[in-house]
Amino acid sequence: MSFSTLGLSAPLLQAVIDQQYSKPSPVQEQAIPALLRGKDVLGIARTGSGKTAGYVLPVLQLCQRRVEKKDRHVRVLVMVSTRELAVQVGEVFNIFSVHLPYKIKTMAVYGGVSINPQMMSLHGTDVLVATPGRLLDLIDSRAIHLSEIEILVLDEADKMLNLGFKEEMDKIFALLPSKRQNALFTATASDDIQDMQKHLLNRPVTIEIVEEEQDIDLIEQQAYNVTEARKGPLLRYLIKKEDMQQVLVFTSAVRTADNLTGKLIKNGIHAASLHGHLSQTARLETLQRFKEGKLRVLVASDLASRGIDIQQLPVVINYELPRSPKDYVHRIGRTGRAGASGKAISLICPEDQHHFGIIQKKMGKKVAILESDDINLQGF
Repeated sequence: MSFSTLGLSAPLLQAVIDQQYSKPSPVQEQAIPALLRGKDVLGIARTGSGKTAGYVLPVLQLCQRRVEKKDRHVRVLVMVSTRELAVQVGEVFNIFSVHLPYKIKTMAVYGGVSINPQMMSLHGTDVLVATPGRLLDLIDSRAIHLSEIEILVLDEADKMLNLGFKEEMDKIFALLPSKRQNALFTATASDDIQDMQKHLLNRPVTIEIVEEEQDIDLIEQQAYNVTEARKGPLLRYLIKKEDMQQVLVFTSAVRTADNLTGKLIKNGIHAASLHGHLSQTARLETLQRFKEGKLRVLVASDLASRGIDIQQLPVVINYELPRSPKDYVHRIGRTGRAGASGKAISLICPEDQHHFGIIQKKMGKKVAILESDDINLQGF
């Protein structure tokens, strides 16, 4: 199947060609025609499955219908969980709207930066991509109104619920017009998600993409047994010994990320951390440097790393294991994309061994576990 069979207009198809998209992903094949028909959509698909383009393209086409609207009354609201995701989604809207005859203004709003420039820039906005907290701030300031929303999209609804945004989201839902089109995308179908979709969606087209959930065959997985005291030196040893030039390292805590980054820098390894305690400007600049290959190691939390989409990221290292097997697969899935090979390394302390066994069982793959006791880490 090609994008030309999905009902998209010529300007959008040209934008797809510009971005060198060869064929639609499974979620795009189903979501694009359903949204173009005005249907509500429930999409259950992992991050990286192509869902952003799956709703951006039809939303842009639907917005080509000219309507009279009052200033500061947006037509489309896309709610997202993090600042990085807001920026990323806003960029996708701008990329695909470049050839449209009726120009669509998209704006991303999020906390962590001054609200005043955002308020001043809202004039004429058609599509608003927003985190819940900042959206409520703008509503309270009467800088934006939701009474004329035609389309509501919830991107990564599971993450918003996990981050405790439910109360804020309920306040926002109460301000929306009852007649609108809705799309809800999530990586997991939890009870909370099911409850939300019952209240938000009207006879939705349900799309569940599971066949590629654990498509990690191109990723070379490896693990090292190591004591807590030797974990940092082992990480630095591996980076230097294997001459790794673009490495994404996952930690579970902000303090760990900062400490780890500091020690990498002291040992001559160009590194930076990415987490929610940094300013928005610093986070975006760090992410951009890493994407461009100007930063050797990026140490990130799961949440802060959203928006890292590099076609050929060579190495991912789990300095600390994630809580769930699904998060492990999502982490290592940052490498081995677009048909390229990749490598994922996990550092396993004695207290991690049982949990790592569960991860392997759920994943359906055995990981080669190497001993590190004999590795000379002096000087690292």
